[in-house]
Amino acid sequence: MSAVAIPGDPPGGRRALAVWGTGVSVYFVAVIFRTSLGVAGLDAADRFHVNASALSTFSILQLLVYAGMQIPVGLLVDRLGTKKVLALGAVLFTAGQLGFAFSPSYGTALASRALLGCGDALTFISVLRLGSRWFPARRGPLVAQFAGLVGMAGNLVSTLVLARLLHGIGWTAAFAGSAAAGAVVLVLVLLFLKDHPEGHEPEPLPHQGAAYVRRQIAASWREPGTRLGLWVHFTTQFPAMVFLLLWGLPFLVEAQGLSRAVAGELLTLVVLSNMVVGLVYGQIVARHHGARLPLALGTVGTTAVLWAATLAHPGPHAPMWLLIVLCTVLGACGPASMIGFDFARPANPPERQGTASGITNMGGFVASMTTLFAIGVLLDATGDDYSLAFSVVFVLQAFGVSQILRLRRQAARRERERLVASRVETVHVPA
Repeated sequence: MSAVAIPGDPPGGRRALAVWGTGVSVYFVAVIFRTSLGVAGLDAADRFHVNASALSTFSILQLLVYAGMQIPVGLLVDRLGTKKVLALGAVLFTAGQLGFAFSPSYGTALASRALLGCGDALTFISVLRLGSRWFPARRGPLVAQFAGLVGMAGNLVSTLVLARLLHGIGWTAAFAGSAAAGAVVLVLVLLFLKDHPEGHEPEPLPHQGAAYVRRQIAASWREPGTRLGLWVHFTTQFPAMVFLLLWGLPFLVEAQGLSRAVAGELLTLVVLSNMVVGLVYGQIVARHHGARLPLALGTVGTTAVLWAATLAHPGPHAPMWLLIVLCTVLGACGPASMIGFDFARPANPPERQGTASGITNMGGFVASMTTLFAIGVLLDATGDDYSLAFSVVFVLQAFGVSQILRLRRQAARRERERLVASRVETVHVPA
């Protein structure tokens, strides 16, 4: 299925790249802050004297706030525009990172992570909308994958730089120093970001309070492409998210007997693999929309097979080659989750893009939050049996795949209908 030019498409170009780069820099910093706990999990357990369940609560609360805000954020972006929402996000996640740096207790640290999650929640949907306003629709899959790639670069900074700072200059200095990046991107947004190119202002829409909110959500949810996007995101994203956000380092160190240095290198491999696969998936989907579902389901299946081989290995530790392959495959989870937006985007008109993206983006974070909590509880209940605890991954994957298979034909039919309508509209556009 080839992309179709849409009347009034934004032209893209250097100006678009500069504005979009400003917006995506905010997301880059948000991901650094979001994933900073992944390299500080063991340190946080020592600092606040908490067990596995309490440690997982940090990430669960952060993701709970993030997931719960996705639909409100989508509505805010559709109504207020990208610049205002991104600026607010930068203020909130910077305050959260600073609060985490100086938290004297577990309770204040939890509140800080919640504030960070609130600011983080405002970024990605805003960046997706910014891309749809500044680039032609045919570039949508590639632009979205590049946004995910920049997010992974933020994860890489967290893994390589923040981890070294943490063990070099200490907890407070590392987290407080990193918060300066939030202030920098806030200034960039205020000075340089614009919601849309000249001549491509969106049609003014009446906003009628709760009635408008209900209409936006209901109309987006009625589209099978939105729901399929949510379940693709749900099923693909969480294995790598859980691994990078919290449980990867403890699993590699405590269950697999690796040093922190080697475990950090494997986490870095996940991030690097994500960046490479993101470029490949973006190119494939931009050229062949029919490859979306095979790529997503293939990633889920391969991830499940590698996790099963690792957890079921008969020796005391899985061999290094298997861990390397596992981490390489986990790197495909993020790019596969971005395919969910490629189902939701063509199913909704421009005035609903933020709302539809918010619904889609909830999927992976709900799955991640559920898995983070389940693993923490199972670790405490089984005396740190990682094989049993990580088996919850298969349950959520199976449930998500069942929903994808249920919706795929209905979503494909609706997309074909929209494609025909777009071609007819393009033919009748006056020269």
